Amino acid sequence: MLAKFIVRAIFAALGLWVADQLVSGVSFTDAGSLILAAVLLGLVNAFVRPIVTVLTFPLTLVTLGLFLLVVNAAMIGLVAMLLDGFRVNGLLAGVMAAIITGITSWIGHALLKDERR
Repeated sequence: MLAKFIVRAIFAALGLWVADQLVSGVSFTDAGSLILAAVLLGLVNAFVRPIVTVLTFPLTLVTLGLFLLVVNAAMIGLVAMLLDGFRVNGLLAGVMAAIITGITSWIGHALLKDERR
């Protein structure tokens, strides 16, 4: 279970690094902040995101799931608020970072598919 969390954190870190390179409103002060942001994002996604997703379900239903991009951006914004070395300037930068991080995580999960399923 810890190994799975570490692998997910590595792919989250890769996604956040790509977002840092491509999105002008996302920045890190150093590599340590990037790694800590990936770990914090994993923890926030494990504990906070399910609660927010349930609370915003009607809005997600009305928008046919597009509101989940805002929820994901909010989780990245929350990590940026908790961590001094990570900056996200604005909702658009957060949404773009959420899209890039989501695609990176999706590719990582596809590459490391669990054969037991």
